[in-house]
Amino acid sequence: MQKLEVFGAIRLKGQINISGSKNASLPILAATLLSKKKVFLNNLPKVKDIETMINLLKSLGSMIKFNKRKLIIDNSKQNKNFASYNLVKTMRAGILVLGPLLAKFGYAKVSLPGGCSIGTRPVDIHLKALSKLGVKYKIIQGYVHAFAPKGLIGSKINFPKISVGATENLIIASTLAKGTTILSNCAIEPEIKDLVNFLIKMGCNLKWISKRTIQIIGINQSKEAIHSIMFDRIEAGTYLVAAAITEGNLKIKNVIPYILQTEINVLRKIGAKITTKKNEIKIVGNKKIKNINIKTAPYPGFPTDLQAQIMVLLCKANKKSLIREDIFENRFMHVAELNRMGAKISISGNKALINGNTKFEAAELMATDLRASVSLVLAALAAKGKSQINRIYHLDRGYESLEKKLKKVGARIRRLN
Repeated sequence: MQKLEVFGAIRLKGQINISGSKNASLPILAATLLSKKKVFLNNLPKVKDIETMINLLKSLGSMIKFNKRKLIIDNSKQNKNFASYNLVKTMRAGILVLGPLLAKFGYAKVSLPGGCSIGTRPVDIHLKALSKLGVKYKIIQGYVHAFAPKGLIGSKINFPKISVGATENLIIASTLAKGTTILSNCAIEPEIKDLVNFLIKMGCNLKWISKRTIQIIGINQSKEAIHSIMFDRIEAGTYLVAAAITEGNLKIKNVIPYILQTEINVLRKIGAKITTKKNEIKIVGNKKIKNINIKTAPYPGFPTDLQAQIMVLLCKANKKSLIREDIFENRFMHVAELNRMGAKISISGNKALINGNTKFEAAELMATDLRASVSLVLAALAAKGKSQINRIYHLDRGYESLEKKLKKVGARIRRLN
């Protein structure tokens, strides 16, 4: 099994180019199932979750060519509607094929999703919303068996809580439903806006009619489309934190700064010096890190996918900080490992109290999920001595060429078999 070896206490300096977004690519790849025409996608990241989704689409009959971040999908002969557990067990986004398969065939059998151990991530919001489009379903031996006897029929749906996955699944499914669908209380993450832009290029009829409400008028068939995936804002945020924690000086390229405004504001409050240009963020870390209280929230709030990373930075703050995790109930799995490195963090329910003034010590560490994994890399970069991080396959699910990008800006990091 592979591990990372990190020698810490080095200031990062230089430029990092941000890859395409994993969280935008996955629903867009699922949405290509709607089309019988060719779809051309650019700027896909080379990460394990994308490879898994491509293999899932191939198992459903998609013909795919993938070369140098460019992908061509031909679904003219795609005719299968069974998504196997073997293909979705490592990736929660597998459930996103349910909507397009139902829209296209009126029946789908899709495994309940796997992925990280950071919460139950129930799919009941997806299923209850789909039932309002005329879908009947049963869950048998870990599979969702879903039928739309009369096809999908447009409806008004108000999500009981903001859910990124359910918003994506229902947007995709509704594009081929008969009549008009109105989805209210939608998630509005930039990745969802990217999905909507892609669907419009495919000829689908969608428009936002208020901040969290979208109107979708069903179409009969889509058209050929070319789309370039947006940048990965979580990867960008992670490297911004890396600069702050190492007192580094980094240029983060291939980004849209206003999309990261919440994260930039938080880092400025903590003490980092940040300037922005059209497609670039420059950050200089400060030796003195100020404490702050944060709660995770749907966009435009502070993202749960950056909670572990910002916690590492707050370990070095001058006073106590508090993080409230309001999205996932089990997303503090990195805390035990950070405490082994010298942090003083206590958990009470969905709150983490971080005492600050930590001097990280190198250690052998165990990764538990994607974002927890990268938080341990950040802590190791700030620690004196050599750390080893085990089970880094989690990292490979969502970070493209992590150690290569870090090496380029001065980190001493290598992968061991």
